[in-house]
Amino acid sequence: MRVLLCLNLLLFHSVFLWGQVNSHRKIIGEEHNQASKWVDSVYTSLSLEDKIAQLFMVAAYVNKDQSHTQEVNKLVTEEHIGGLILMQDDVLKQVRWINELQKQVKTPLLIGIDGEWGLAQRFTGTVQFPWSMTLGAVTDDNLVYEIARQIGIHCKRAGINWDFAPVVDINVNPNNPIIGNRSFGSDKNNVVQKAKAYMRGLQSQGILSSAKHFPGHGDTDADSHLELPVLKHTKARFDSLELYPFKKLIAESIDGIMVAHLNVPAIEKDPKVPASLSYNVITKLLKEELGYKGMIITDALNMQGVAKNYPYGEMDYLAFKAGNDILLFSQGVVSGKRKIKDGIENGDIPMSRLEESVKKILYAKYHAGLNKGFIPIPEVNLLNDLNDENSEQLKEKLFTAAITELKSAKECFPLNKDKKYLFLPLENGDYQTFYSGLKEKFPDTELVTLTQLNSGKYDPKRYELIIGIHKDTETTVYYSHKLSQTSQNAIANLSKRYTVTLCNFISPYSLNGINLSSIKNVILTYQNNNYTQKAIIGILDGTQKAKGKLPVEIAGYKFY
Repeated sequence: MRVLLCLNLLLFHSVFLWGQVNSHRKIIGEEHNQASKWVDSVYTSLSLEDKIAQLFMVAAYVNKDQSHTQEVNKLVTEEHIGGLILMQDDVLKQVRWINELQKQVKTPLLIGIDGEWGLAQRFTGTVQFPWSMTLGAVTDDNLVYEIARQIGIHCKRAGINWDFAPVVDINVNPNNPIIGNRSFGSDKNNVVQKAKAYMRGLQSQGILSSAKHFPGHGDTDADSHLELPVLKHTKARFDSLELYPFKKLIAESIDGIMVAHLNVPAIEKDPKVPASLSYNVITKLLKEELGYKGMIITDALNMQGVAKNYPYGEMDYLAFKAGNDILLFSQGVVSGKRKIKDGIENGDIPMSRLEESVKKILYAKYHAGLNKGFIPIPEVNLLNDLNDENSEQLKEKLFTAAITELKSAKECFPLNKDKKYLFLPLENGDYQTFYSGLKEKFPDTELVTLTQLNSGKYDPKRYELIIGIHKDTETTVYYSHKLSQTSQNAIANLSKRYTVTLCNFISPYSLNGINLSSIKNVILTYQNNNYTQKAIIGILDGTQKAKGKLPVEIAGYKFY
């Protein structure tokens, strides 16, 4: 009877824990049994130290020196950490390194990446897909799904199991220095729809997804890479806006949620404690109030939003104690492991808390297919496979679908090939493809400078003016979207003298502060590249209709 009772208790515990760590996944029947069997088998095979080690994901750079490589190798082979987050910059070298490391470990490594716009966010020579802001302008969510699906294909080809995306921050602050173009926009419903499509696209390829940055990083004016932002909103405001997409994605089985380094006084009273280390934010709000049972990940623990106030190792301990499952970008693995072990042995942290997190991680590895044993990633044709024709076609479709006609005047739009046009490029980005397209469709188009226009050489009664705003939007998401004062003055003054068509190839936020009332036509492309410069010509000559919708509020214009 006693043996039977123990067996029943063990069975109850197994079923209960499964519900705790995996109810966000709809798994039943034999798959449930197989997953549970593999997870339990691996878990019981691990020592206490190795169970704790599963919590850690460290950064792996192939462009750093030999000491970094040796350090990461040691953390994998001797400390037995649970995973890596890949950084930069050579994808072939990275694949070779993953192959070497996966062969040496008993428990497969979980490999993650920040790939919001594809592997190009970290690796050169790979496809850069559109920013989330550009995706936010697209009205066909199937295109967003297809983009994320293609990113998932690329992740799988490169041996990556987890893409820390999508960003679900609602960017209601135009001066946000860290989110901006990484957000789908300022409308919470549009953000949710795009995030769902993105999540499903990744999951269709067996790639884990992760919503970020909880509890919401869209209304900050400080960069958490450098300092601790403070969001002084009420709890009611958080419930209605910032938390809205997280609630919706929890209901849609998001695999993970990444917690931000920002202080939220309405939830965490201590002004020094970021959400990423807050028991009130993670356990009380995310796990208990919102009922989330999936993976919880810290934002990178090397960021100054947390690292300024907490030493390495100590922050790992506090992050785990607060409720995180994965300690991302840890800089203090050895000391963090020791502190967590001490906390468990002295009763400060219950063993059940460690079991919950480790089994979540093992279930994630099962879903990523790592239970089947590691199969080396083929190096042959890697770059060809990551620069496929389907990706190029998808990019062309999406950039075309995002183009937005913010305003137009019937008397001068579409443009007329029989009219004379002047083309003025502002800022310092490439515009050659756009200008070539203008010359082809509107032969009487002349490239001019601001000095020439101000000289009075060109009569506004004989010419209409096309202004292009061009900056580099391909190298980094943190580029400045603010226009120079010279460009702002030029737009304001010239639109009073000429019939102006303004073609904005950068963030729509660049138009804030500009009076658009005297500008006849305003077209937005969101990014400056060959795709957008070609596609906009069809909008200007009337052979295509602009299908995009403004995803943020700018210059008096609201979403949709």
